Amino acid sequence: MSRFRLKDLRDLFVVVVHPPDSDGQAILDQMGRIGCRTELIWPPQRALPPNVDIVFAGLFFDWRKELSRMLRRSDKTGPAIIGVVDYENSAMLEFVLDIGVVAVTSKPVRSFGMLTNLVVAYTGVLRQMEAQERIARLEKKLAGKKIIAKAKAILIEMHGLSEENAYKLIREQAMSKRTSIEDMAQAIINANELLNVNGKL
Repeated sequence: MSRFRLKDLRDLFVVVVHPPDSDGQAILDQMGRIGCRTELIWPPQRALPPNVDIVFAGLFFDWRKELSRMLRRSDKTGPAIIGVVDYENSAMLEFVLDIGVVAVTSKPVRSFGMLTNLVVAYTGVLRQMEAQERIARLEKKLAGKKIIAKAKAILIEMHGLSEENAYKLIREQAMSKRTSIEDMAQAIINANELLNVNGKL
């Protein structure tokens, strides 16, 4: 993971989903001291604003349905949610887990610990994003290998080539046409499928 710097926190967009009481104001004040761009939202809306990095969310059972709808993430790289709670019991823990909270701060809200929660949430989001990107790259690489293997099998069957020579042919054709090996392999597969379809007509 790229090195974390405290000054990066000033670039964050923090949404506070909480009534504008002393606790909500305490969060806003602390975020202001850190230098984050902030927005207070209450009551809960249908969705969060775009490009939110961190959410401080007051978890109130009277608003559970609305909060769950607003905060439940539709993807794995959404904003990090920090729950703001005033007591602990099994129902609250279930609520916290259901929404996907990554850190918790208690009431009455104090400035102490808020920076730590913010840093933990922010670095957690960075790690998650990097993991998703790494998975996407690996999946793309694996898909490319499968396409190349299928194209090689077609060339081996059609022309009696060895596996090594089939790969060399794909690579040479890709270089001559200035395209990727994966794209050339896909073109071979598409051409073979077209020939098979025409042969059945």
